[in-house]
Amino acid sequence: MTRSIPCSISLLVALSIAACGSDNDAAGGSGGSGGQGSSSASSSSGSSAPSSSSSSSSSSSSGGSTSGAGGTDDPNPSGGGGQGGTVDPVGTEGDGDFEIGPDYRDAPEIKRIDGVPQGRTFTFSLSSRESEIFTGHDPTLNDNAKGDFNRRVEVAIPATYVDGTEAPFMVVQDARDRNEIINTINNFVADPNNRFPSVIAIFAASGGGDSYGSERGLEYDTMSDAYQRFVDTELLEAVKNDQAVHAAYPNLKFTSNPDGRASYGCSSGGAAALTMGWFGHDTYRKIVTYAGTFVDQQNPIAPTEAEYPDGAWEYTEGLIRESPPKPLRVFLQVGENDLGSTRDEASHHNWVMANQRVAAVLKEKGYHYRFVYAKGAGHCDGRVIRQTLPDTLRWMWRGYPVD
Repeated sequence: MTRSIPCSISLLVALSIAACGSDNDAAGGSGGSGGQGSSSASSSSGSSAPSSSSSSSSSSSSGGSTSGAGGTDDPNPSGGGGQGGTVDPVGTEGDGDFEIGPDYRDAPEIKRIDGVPQGRTFTFSLSSRESEIFTGHDPTLNDNAKGDFNRRVEVAIPATYVDGTEAPFMVVQDARDRNEIINTINNFVADPNNRFPSVIAIFAASGGGDSYGSERGLEYDTMSDAYQRFVDTELLEAVKNDQAVHAAYPNLKFTSNPDGRASYGCSSGGAAALTMGWFGHDTYRKIVTYAGTFVDQQNPIAPTEAEYPDGAWEYTEGLIRESPPKPLRVFLQVGENDLGSTRDEASHHNWVMANQRVAAVLKEKGYHYRFVYAKGAGHCDGRVIRQTLPDTLRWMWRGYPVD
């Protein structure tokens, strides 16, 4: 059954209305203000089963808290779920297929709000020379893509995190949507009525380049556990061992509970997020993908081609359908005018078709999934991300315990 969902605004608007943007934004980047106009959404319910070279810096601020809303199943500007005392219990609310647009506006929670504690941020560089997995010299790389490189890493630790406790965290590919993610988490955890876990956000840049034969393609588009192993054995350790991070949080711990470990990405970063969940030995169960590159972008000479000759397009075919269900919670989004939207199936390069098919098979298999189709939107459209991000994170972390 299809139902309309009215747009509603959280109490947070009262504190942030002056900060909300109204300028139109073209498809693409995540910075700046969102488009004008009112938004509407419709949904159909889903299935019921459902060592580094360091140059660190830190900043902190403190202040009062803000008031927000509880969970909602509306991917319109967030805050329409009423005030709750806890994260919504895990259930099917918010699962399913949604359509939004073509007009968009920023959700208020993505803005930095005066008086909300900002936590601390740290930035450092991670050299490929210290990696055993992504060295910059993989034999499948193009000649012009080979070489040592430095990976920029930024870590945002919310003010509510207590050193020594096991922190839930989210790894963000390409370091996209940094400000929006940090602000949303800070605003959520500051609200005593909107209990949200103290999620640490880790923004990791790729090794550079794009598509076949690039370091970024090797890391994000390869159908294997390599990127997950890099994150768990190298990136997380580098975060804990960074001089500035260690000085501020000498007992920093990341949870080993897969329900407290999330991966977020746009484009090939979204494909990497799903691949971390799928091939990552049940270490990441929360997956956020915007305009995921579930197409055949894997290097044709990659060793994994023998088993997965269509790259991430395999997710749209038999890989998910023919495998036992995994305990994943998956968000997907695609724009009406996303990449390859007019290409045929044989191309294996139609992002709209790919995301629609992945959503359909997740529904068929009884996964907790949430699929947003954005009318009039392009690839990794900043307008869409700025409107939907707070409710995406709220839905993703539903049911996770909060101290």
